[in-house]
Amino acid sequence: MADVHVRSWRETYRGIMRDAVLDDPELLPRRERMWHAALTDERYAANRIAVAELDGALVGIAMSGPPEKDGSPWSRHLYVLYLLAEHHGSGAASRLLDAVIEPTASASLWVADPNPRAQAFYTKHGFRADGVVQVDDGVREIRMVRTPGDGASFVERLRSGSRLDEIAR
Repeated sequence: MADVHVRSWRETYRGIMRDAVLDDPELLPRRERMWHAALTDERYAANRIAVAELDGALVGIAMSGPPEKDGSPWSRHLYVLYLLAEHHGSGAASRLLDAVIEPTASASLWVADPNPRAQAFYTKHGFRADGVVQVDDGVREIRMVRTPGDGASFVERLRSGSRLDEIAR
């Protein structure tokens, strides 16, 4: 999981995130510790974690959990959704998102800006930028939110017989 996390960061964020962060030899060990805690530490018991595999190889990861701040209007926060670049457009990211957050649930996430591919993906899944911006370790991020019902059109298209990979494009 940590390997996919680091590889996808390097593929996605080169030129957005500082090279010193992406090339730090401690990046992989830090992600290994993070995933170990996410999978074993009782503090993260309410998190939902999903992986995407192809021919036995891990190609994507996702994790949601309760929002960091008490009193948040959203029921879930998407903390992680990464897919190796060669699998973009495969429908795997949509399946990962649905595995960790119900399609009609209210949710929030932070996405790098600029990152038009990811922003378009989340928009297709009912998320909208709410105007809140933060800078995390030199990376500008926008918050995207989905309120109850925003994801309904996606669910309705699934129920109408559209294939998941067609909807995700």
